[in-house]
Amino acid sequence: MNLSEVKSSEIKNLDILAKQVVEGFITGMHKSPFHGFSVEFSEHKLYNKGESTRHIDWKLFAKTEKLYTKKYEEETNLRCHIIVDNSASMHYPVVKKQTIDNLNKIGYAAVAAASLMEILKRQRDVVGLSVYSDSYEFYAPEKGSERHRKMLLNQLEQLLISESTATTETYQYLHEIAENIHRRSLIFLFTDMFQTTKDKEEMFEALRHLKFNKHEVVLFHTYDGKTEFNFDFDSAPKKFVDLETKEEINLYSENIQEQYKESVSSYFNELKNSCLQYKIDYVPIDINKGFKEVLATYLISRQKNI
Repeated sequence: MNLSEVKSSEIKNLDILAKQVVEGFITGMHKSPFHGFSVEFSEHKLYNKGESTRHIDWKLFAKTEKLYTKKYEEETNLRCHIIVDNSASMHYPVVKKQTIDNLNKIGYAAVAAASLMEILKRQRDVVGLSVYSDSYEFYAPEKGSERHRKMLLNQLEQLLISESTATTETYQYLHEIAENIHRRSLIFLFTDMFQTTKDKEEMFEALRHLKFNKHEVVLFHTYDGKTEFNFDFDSAPKKFVDLETKEEINLYSENIQEQYKESVSSYFNELKNSCLQYKIDYVPIDINKGFKEVLATYLISRQKNI
């Protein structure tokens, strides 16, 4: 069964789905600027001017027209830690049956994380996982065994079928997670950046804490582009309910759509600029646009960190 055949099927085996997502991504790379990064990627690194030419792989140069040097085994491993926000707002929009083309934010984060774990396995990188909301729900340190990966997949599968009424306490649990990650790692954070109790500065102080041990931090700002960015609803009056605070408001969405989009665009730009200031990679992710950008971000980050 290929990826197109499972688009309308409920997700029942996250491991198989992640393999299909990665296979599709690798196939697409051969038609993209990432050509040459797939099978060869874990064994090579880009040649830097001034380095010895002794280990240049000339056969790979003939294929890619780029200079790569062969890496020794101990150079090829990277430590990664994936962090997932499981608060109530991440369970938007309400989806009765999660499929690959109909995911809410937590469903998207679970599939993206599983796909990252699959490509990490292929690159022989080790991975850990943290899940938080208004509590530190799950933590597993970075390991590379198949048993460990299956345990993490099981945890991600639980997110696909779970519900949550929890508020977001990102600032608090990022501090705790930072204390748990002792060795230099590549950290991926999936969150919609909704924070009900603290201001943005305290959030970024927590993100800075993640960088304390020279970790590379990537913030995947996860959102539903259709409704959360474009505010695209039909013309009928709607009751909007905050999933975390339970505040309600009745309105015609089209009456405030343009003003809303301006405010959200401003917020996204503010987040981007704050991330630049703190040297955090900011990657806005529309959950309706697939997983290519998430996986490409990993490959780019890996190349920088090996």
